[in-house]
Amino acid sequence: MPAAARTYWLTSPCRIRRKDESLIIERDNAANVHIPVTDVRDIVACAETDLNTAVISLLNRHRVNVHFLSYYGDYAGSLLTSDTSTSGETVAAQARTAGDPHASVAIARSIVDACAFNVRRVVDRKLLARPYTVLRESIEDSTSQAQLMGAEGTFRRSAWEVIDTKLPDWLQLNGRSRRPPRNAGNAFISYVNGITYARVLTAVRLTPLHSGIAFLHGTMERQRHSLVLDLSEMFKPLMAERLLLRMASRNQLKEHHFDRDTNQAMLSDTGRKLVVQTIRDEFAVTVTHRTLARNVAYDELLYLDALALTRHCLEGTPYKPFRIWW
Repeated sequence: MPAAARTYWLTSPCRIRRKDESLIIERDNAANVHIPVTDVRDIVACAETDLNTAVISLLNRHRVNVHFLSYYGDYAGSLLTSDTSTSGETVAAQARTAGDPHASVAIARSIVDACAFNVRRVVDRKLLARPYTVLRESIEDSTSQAQLMGAEGTFRRSAWEVIDTKLPDWLQLNGRSRRPPRNAGNAFISYVNGITYARVLTAVRLTPLHSGIAFLHGTMERQRHSLVLDLSEMFKPLMAERLLLRMASRNQLKEHHFDRDTNQAMLSDTGRKLVVQTIRDEFAVTVTHRTLARNVAYDELLYLDALALTRHCLEGTPYKPFRIWW
């Protein structure tokens, strides 16, 4: 994303205090960490975090958002700064596009197709070839967002079955479960999806788009940022499914990285730190962008996708959702 500042990840319970123009991170049994607020782009709180009005005031002045993950690793909410990037002209164009059934369904189709393309790319091209063909046929026949999401769900179930063939027994998904995840594999997916959602929210907040006006998910769905749900779809396979398969194949994930109880699971403290470190490194990985002809980090891809949608709404430039090209 276009900022010199960094994302800070809080993986241990802590308290954030303000001292002049700096943030002080206080943790039990660890030295305080002083961070100039100008060095902070946003904060992802993966553990219990305490902050006060003075901190919020400073964060708001410097447009620093804080994203919180729940006890089980789901996205819990964000402390968002005043919305100064949103443009009335852009929001009006975005609303007109979302309100046009033909235009909004066209965008929703492209999102579902790109998401499935990326899932197939990271899971197994051969085994998912037939489900992907069926999905594309369903996309052509679909005339509503509900039909598209149903088709995507069918494809996803095929993908999860294939994923399970590549995982050890204890890490298999056995179908997708949330709130709480039923097993370790689902706990991993939920945790990474929550972080991806938070990172996409930061990207959208840097554009003039309104995060509540969506094309695939219902507007303001479940009091979430519906547009962020839309744009997260293409990036979840890159981060969640791909990292799960990679860390499993490298034997990086161990059973002690998860706390499991009857019919529910979550990452343990050590597991959470391992996963956060892995995701943080992954977002910094760069690839050569074919259009821009320069290296861009995975993190910047989120912002570029949101910008592409902005141009589509304002200028009618065809929107091509992110697809893995490398």
